[in-house]
Amino acid sequence: MTADLLNVYRRHVDEILLPFWMRAVDGEHGGVFTCFNNRGTERLSSDKYTWSQGRFIWIWSRLVWLRRQGMMEGEAEPLLEQARAAVEFIQEHAFLESGSIAFLLTETGERKESIPGAEYDTSFYADCFVVLGFTEYARVSGELHVLLQALELYDSIMRRLGSANVRSEPYPAPEGLELHAYSMIMLNVSQELAEVLGQFRHARAQDVDDDSVRFMETIVGRFAAEDGTLFEMVDEQGVNGKKETLLCRYVNPGHTIECMWFIMKTAERHRRKDVIKQACDITKHALELGWDTEYGGLLRFVDYKGGQPKGTLTGDENERLILGSWDTKLWWPHSESLYTTLLAYEMSGDEAFRIWHEQIHEFTFKVFPNPDPDVGEWIQIRNRHNEPLDKIVALPVKDPYHILRNMLLLVELLTKRVKE
Repeated sequence: MTADLLNVYRRHVDEILLPFWMRAVDGEHGGVFTCFNNRGTERLSSDKYTWSQGRFIWIWSRLVWLRRQGMMEGEAEPLLEQARAAVEFIQEHAFLESGSIAFLLTETGERKESIPGAEYDTSFYADCFVVLGFTEYARVSGELHVLLQALELYDSIMRRLGSANVRSEPYPAPEGLELHAYSMIMLNVSQELAEVLGQFRHARAQDVDDDSVRFMETIVGRFAAEDGTLFEMVDEQGVNGKKETLLCRYVNPGHTIECMWFIMKTAERHRRKDVIKQACDITKHALELGWDTEYGGLLRFVDYKGGQPKGTLTGDENERLILGSWDTKLWWPHSESLYTTLLAYEMSGDEAFRIWHEQIHEFTFKVFPNPDPDVGEWIQIRNRHNEPLDKIVALPVKDPYHILRNMLLLVELLTKRVKE
């Protein structure tokens, strides 16, 4: 069973996902084109969001490593050269004098305002994905100067977060509320950066690793309730505050599930079995809360008591997004759930996670892959009835990240299991 599943994910990468993205690589200027329609049949713009460029660098670099290890077939070095070209594109064009990253570039690297009049550095999330991409690239290339640049950018992010002088488009933080998303992305960034700094025997490795533990403990201590609910936003009273407003009631099941594999990785590194168990409990609760029992799949947003999000409205722009798209089915929660459930099964031995993995696998591969094999990739957004929608989720892009990242992580996990 394990070997068969491993071959399914390998073939899906090689036959469905990579052909699409190989065609999207910009061989002239570096990086990758991502502004395609949802079906992947038309490129709508040649603009390059640094958010996606950083993610592309991570994917290509991890694929280099897997091919070198014999976990995936194919040549590694051509991919490394394409990753290097993307790194150089970001180095040359995206870094601002402030130490942050320009959110949007043209095909050739000129900076653009993603929001007219808002200047260039509109989202620290873009900086985070550049750190992740540069870190993984440094791991496989051995280029210390790229890792040091990632560390410098990480320090810039931490200073902005510490001073509350941080911008996070397209999901700005409502005034007076604390966001799970901030600790979540920083956990992912710090845990990967710390690991590679350690491989280079850099003096900052322990400091960054300590950061990852703090972010982990903030998530499970500040945003997770005793019943396993993980809230996206909390007020000064945390999860024990009054649940009157929509923003303090809603849950993002996919976000929760993705975050839990970050938690599991850091908890395993620090031998925190208590936190691994808590992460497994939170994962199970999110699956039960978010699963659409009528049409299948994970709903985008739900109320913490289940069903359509509800609560008092404050006029915040996030409320329109939550209420307007709560019953859609997105590609990334399902790819993240495939990996998280299998990882949770490996760490806990709980048969419930194996069953959930099978259920999500069946739904995901029935619904999301593009029915036209000549196009490939996935049709990323569906309505509640699982019919395709042409809508923007975060950025107006088809992003080269969640699906490929989780397929590669699954290949790595299953390959180790087969060898055992």
